[in-house]
Amino acid sequence: MIHAEGVAAVTDTDFDTEVLGADRPVLVEFAADWCGPCRQLAPVLSAVAKEETARLKVLQIDADTNPETVTRYGVLSMPTLMVFHGGKPVKSMVGARPKRRLLQELEDVLG
Repeated sequence: MIHAEGVAAVTDTDFDTEVLGADRPVLVEFAADWCGPCRQLAPVLSAVAKEETARLKVLQIDADTNPETVTRYGVLSMPTLMVFHGGKPVKSMVGARPKRRLLQELEDVLG
């Protein structure tokens, strides 16, 4: 999986603890090695993770090696960005986007 600098990875094993049990909104990128747009999104995720660390937790999950979580949330395309808050998915976005647009799309969940 293309790793975004400063963004931790989660797996099927620790997803519930790290994402559903988090104390703030969590942005999860469902990504894969073969995904070109995932490569484009990596620096955007790194920047958002650094800038919004107090309000948002940013994580990545490898869709190829964590099929249980991918299936549970019906992820069909890479990259899929999902925001979880209070243990539930509250927003879903598909595809790469520039940082400014991503932050605009996250405003409603960041408050």
